[in-house]
Amino acid sequence: MTLEFFRNTAYYRREFNTWQERYNRDAPKKGDQAPDFELKDVSGEHIARLSQYQGKMPVALVFGSFT
Repeated sequence: MTLEFFRNTAYYRREFNTWQERYNRDAPKKGDQAPDFELKDVSGEHIARLSQYQGKMPVALVFGSFT
């Protein structure tokens, strides 16, 4: 590995750490209650709120593409 590789790695690590410090303070912490939000179903006709399910059943969010 070259010296340039290590310099670039150190630069990106500093950039990442700066980003992480900036946004981690606003991120939820372990044990925090999730903020309420609403989503439409795939047809766009029905709206579901996270608070509708509180204490009733677990909710899993899946982010990805179905294409």
